[in-house]
Amino acid sequence: METESESMLHLAAEAFKSKNFDLAADIYECQLACLGDPESRRELMVKRADALAFGGKFTEAFDVYRQASEIERLRPAHLANLIEYLSGTIRRQDGGERQRGNPYRAKEAGAAVCPGAGATGCGYEDFSCRICLSFLFEPVTLTCGHCFCKKCLERERKEKERPVVCKECRNVSAVSDSLSLRVNVVLSNLLAKWFPTQYQAGQLRREGNGLYAEKKMEAALEKYNQAILTAPTDHILFSNRSQIHSSLKRHEKALMDAEMACRLMPHWPKGHIRKGQALVSLGRTEEALREYLVCLSIEPDCKLAKTEAHKTLSPGSLSPESYLTSTLPAPERSPKENQSKSQGGAEARRFDQCFLTKRKRRISEEEAKVELHGKNNDHKRSKSEPNEEPEYLSSVDDDFFDPADLECPLCMRLFYEPVTTPCGHTFCLQCLERCLDHNPKCPLCKEDMSEYLVQRKYCKTVIIENLISKYLPSELMERQKIHLEEMAELSNLNKNVPIFVCTMAFPTVPCPLHIFEPCYRLMIRRCMETGTNCFGMCLGDDLKGFADYGCLLEIRDVKFFSDGRSVVDTIGKRRFKVIQHSERDGYNTADIEYLEDVKVEGVAERELQCLHDVVYEQAVYWVNSLKAEQKARIEGHFGPMPDKDSELQASPNGPSWCWWLLAVLPLEGRAQLPFLALTSLRDRLSGIRKVLLFMSQNRSR
Repeated sequence: METESESMLHLAAEAFKSKNFDLAADIYECQLACLGDPESRRELMVKRADALAFGGKFTEAFDVYRQASEIERLRPAHLANLIEYLSGTIRRQDGGERQRGNPYRAKEAGAAVCPGAGATGCGYEDFSCRICLSFLFEPVTLTCGHCFCKKCLERERKEKERPVVCKECRNVSAVSDSLSLRVNVVLSNLLAKWFPTQYQAGQLRREGNGLYAEKKMEAALEKYNQAILTAPTDHILFSNRSQIHSSLKRHEKALMDAEMACRLMPHWPKGHIRKGQALVSLGRTEEALREYLVCLSIEPDCKLAKTEAHKTLSPGSLSPESYLTSTLPAPERSPKENQSKSQGGAEARRFDQCFLTKRKRRISEEEAKVELHGKNNDHKRSKSEPNEEPEYLSSVDDDFFDPADLECPLCMRLFYEPVTTPCGHTFCLQCLERCLDHNPKCPLCKEDMSEYLVQRKYCKTVIIENLISKYLPSELMERQKIHLEEMAELSNLNKNVPIFVCTMAFPTVPCPLHIFEPCYRLMIRRCMETGTNCFGMCLGDDLKGFADYGCLLEIRDVKFFSDGRSVVDTIGKRRFKVIQHSERDGYNTADIEYLEDVKVEGVAERELQCLHDVVYEQAVYWVNSLKAEQKARIEGHFGPMPDKDSELQASPNGPSWCWWLLAVLPLEGRAQLPFLALTSLRDRLSGIRKVLLFMSQNRSR
């Protein structure tokens, strides 16, 4: 049974959940008077401080946080609720400014609302990375088909200590080691050809990073200076140069570069981290905290921003009247709490007035500095840079676009449904599948692709498909037309029907198959791609290649193995007669016509019913006379014997038990084949009766 204290704490937690923060804070305050254990007091004080902060009473909240830290230093977990609340408030505030049409406030807030997928705002959305929001450099294609910079993916995996999650579709990538991150060869070559200056800037950045890792700061700085001259609108270059300036203790320059990075790309979390770090180095902790919160409002799970915000929020490092609080609107309250005292709201409004005056003054001063700095830079740039227009990357000149750059190396035609392998090579989906039917290795570099085959996850490379659709629409339409014509031809279940030459198959009877030959792998895949999920099964014939009669099978399930083999679960559907034998891409095909039993009426129907009942009883007797092991094996493979049909002639193939019995009787395929060709149910029953009589006579001997 709950104690009174536990009951009150539960009530406080419920009040906090329902946003009645004043009530929660009061309950926690009352309970603190009853506690003597320092650890318990600290935990409860943090909860009370959270309630006060969420209620807008930041002065009291910071006092309580400070008191809790005097008992023992607060851990990041203790400030997690506060940080989450502050960053969420900034996110909501920015959204409100956008709705009210106040671009000044929204821009000042750091544009914390992340843009929609694909809209990076970097000026070259077709060729941008959704992680760094910059130009794709050394693009790597994930299994889902989306592309990102190789360095970005390596950093994501290292920092978050988990498999890479695609920023576009939230799919978890299967790549597990750095060697698996292979550059997309086709895309990398295209981008280097179309955008040489951006590519050169990327190379300089990579060289600068290498020098920075070797602690050669001045050399790294020189590389970045060159890179910025090459690509003056790349926010990553300014962000990384800011880090180099920080390492060289040039904090003012570090702040200037970080601010430029944020100005060029407000929605990039790392830019705000860089700015926050530079501000901390200059002793401007309140402003730094805001940058960390803006970062968390964009990327809530950023560990570095949470760690830095925790350090900045440590009691004693901030003043309760900090202008941070002035940026926060009055908290959302429950209906009951709206009737109580409005101390928190009044305090926030008072801080807000103070903040607006300070902020406008600071912004006007910064804009003046930026303008002066820009003029000086323009003067310097005119001496050191060529007088050229910047490279616009939102599109590629049609005359510069060569269709040969987007040709499949296997079929030598324009990519259709392009897929990229883990080793970085791109092919048409169908071209790659046909190659893997013969050998589970990349057609170009011969790297083993057994794991790729098991996953069977052939996702189209989105950026290459989009480029083809945008810049080569007529060529793409021609490819689509050819593909649709092929699919229409393959979908015809009367002409050029694929034929599997193997064994006897019967209507309604399961027929599991082990597929290992390349030609049949292709055949099964085409059946599934067209949507028919059907193919014919015939016995082999020494003269014609396969028999003149067979059964259409329907694919129910396919299980693939790492070497490309598969087990296909099929069931018989309809009987057919072969009109013409032919071949396609290594497997047999045929023009066929379907067979149906001829229906009878009157006296003939009554005689047929009597014959049917007699033969069925004989069949049941024979099945029950089998040894238990034999019967179990038969039922395990073909299922139990079907019951009698209520309507004898309802199915065009006749009763299903007849076909089940023919499948399990110990007859050779050549002896079973005539039954498949019969269109008279009476003749088929008579034939089965003779076989059962022969079987019973042999057993009695």
